[in-house]
Amino acid sequence: MTGTPNQIEWAEQIKVSVAVEFDRVASALHTVALRQAGQDLLDTNTALEILEEIRSGVMARQEAGYFIRDWRELSSQVRELIALDPRHRAMRAARKKPEAFPENEC
Repeated sequence: MTGTPNQIEWAEQIKVSVAVEFDRVASALHTVALRQAGQDLLDTNTALEILEEIRSGVMARQEAGYFIRDWRELSSQVRELIALDPRHRAMRAARKKPEAFPENEC
């Protein structure tokens, strides 16, 4: 990791908390997935894939300043990063589209 010795020490402590937060969100999604089927399950599995990609990218960062600046105060960063992913946005948009009704059934 890059930074001053104090920054690195602080960032390593933050990084542990970040890993725990990713685990917490993943556990919540896995719990939800156990009660789902169909499109809901597919969407939750996609969210889990997105989560793991984000986790890999975040945890691979080597700049102490990144963890100090962006992760020092954990709130909803993990959820926000998932929500910003284009695949997640596409899922949400697809859910908001009204169902099309065949002409004969209106």
